[in-house]
Amino acid sequence: MSQHHSYTKDTNNSDIYNEPNEPNDIYIDDNIDDYIIFEDIEPYIEDDSFYYDDPDEDTDEFIDDSLLEDLDEWDILFSKDNKDIKQSKNRNLKTLLLQQFLGLVKIFIIALFISVIILRFIIVNAQVPTGSMKNTILIGDRLIGFRLSYIFDNPKRGDVIIFKYPDNEKENFVKRVIGEPGDTVKIEKGIVYINDIAIDEPYIREPMNVNTQTLEFHVPENCYFVMGDNRNESWDSRYWTTTHYVEKNKIIAKVLFKYFNEEEKKFTWDTM
Repeated sequence: MSQHHSYTKDTNNSDIYNEPNEPNDIYIDDNIDDYIIFEDIEPYIEDDSFYYDDPDEDTDEFIDDSLLEDLDEWDILFSKDNKDIKQSKNRNLKTLLLQQFLGLVKIFIIALFISVIILRFIIVNAQVPTGSMKNTILIGDRLIGFRLSYIFDNPKRGDVIIFKYPDNEKENFVKRVIGEPGDTVKIEKGIVYINDIAIDEPYIREPMNVNTQTLEFHVPENCYFVMGDNRNESWDSRYWTTTHYVEKNKIIAKVLFKYFNEEEKKFTWDTM
């Protein structure tokens, strides 16, 4: 925008431009070629929705009601979003906890299933209620037997086995194999003979009571003659009524070791 100015010369040799009815004068030094015209600029406002005063003045900022309403709506939406986020996090946390719980349940069920399979088909966890195997096995001792020992093999003399008691198969007994199939077992004057040869028995608790009667047994095929290590207090093959022998298919397991000693009240690892 061009402006026209009146020109006067003062006594100080300065050029002064005077604009009629204008509040401001512009002073120009004669010693410079260029000058800048400064004008008062009023704030230009497109509409009444937002305005502010000169920042040098102590005035407040003003926002109209429509903008406040928009901000309120944004706050509501932001608050709603936060609430949705929190609810989503809670749902995710509940889902995670449920998944972890279900995972633990699955692990427990699998472990239980494996334990049942192991106890049913692989091992026997047994507790001995009598003293017929003293001092090898004491009353209350706990044993682990292996069910698969005789799938591809046969019991050997000296093995300690768990089997179904022939006179009552609801009961399980623990005894030591003395006679194998085809053997002739003779007990005379407290000494055990296998096929007329006296056997060494370091595992017995004490010598058998001397009896004037001689006992003799011929072990059938697939059967075994068994006795307790506590010979004077063992109800074994010598005295059974149904049969004097244990059939192989009635043997439940071979005893591998004793893992708890009842007398000393401690865990142990005594192999048989």
